[in-house]
Amino acid sequence: MQTSVTFKNIDSSDNLKAYVTDKLDRFDRYLDNPAEANVVLSVEKFRHIAEITIIGDRLKIKGKEETNDMYSAIDMVLDKVEVQIKKSKDKIRDKRGKGKGMEPFGGEEPLIVGDDIPKEIIVKNVDYKPMDVEEAILQMDLTEENFLVFTNARTEQINVLYHRKDGHYGLIQPSF
Repeated sequence: MQTSVTFKNIDSSDNLKAYVTDKLDRFDRYLDNPAEANVVLSVEKFRHIAEITIIGDRLKIKGKEETNDMYSAIDMVLDKVEVQIKKSKDKIRDKRGKGKGMEPFGGEEPLIVGDDIPKEIIVKNVDYKPMDVEEAILQMDLTEENFLVFTNARTEQINVLYHRKDGHYGLIQPSF
C-alpha cells in the first residue's frame, strides 16, 4: 500500500511514521488492487488527532479519531477503518451473489443464452417431504418462501406449491 504521512503541529517522527505504515500493511490482504493511504497526524492543544483516507479500487474510506495519546488515536482509527473495509467488501461480495449458499450451474462458466449475454443459473438445493396439499398450504403459511417443493403423499410425485400474484396458491404437478 502506498502511504503518505503528514504531520500538523507536531514534529515529524520516524517512529510514528513506521508505526502507521506497519499497521496499514495489514489491510493489503483485504484490498484486491493497490491502494493509496493518506494519513494526517495532528495535535491541537491536548488532543491528538489521527485521520486516515484510503482510496482504492471502487472504495474510498475515511476515518478520524482523537484521544490524549497519538498511538491510541492511530490504533482506534485503524480499527474503525478496518471495520469499514470489511463492510465494503462484504457488500461487494453480496452484490456479486457469493456467500448466499447457492452455486452457479455447470461449474464456473456462465450459461450463454440468446443474444450472447452471459446469464448464470443459480442452483438451490431443497429438501422435500411427503405431505398432503392441505399440509403444504399450512407449511407455506408458516414460512416466508414463495414456493414449496414436496412429495404428494397421495400420488407419490413431486409437486411445487407457489404464491400467485392474485394472493391465491398455485400447484405444479407432473402429468403422464
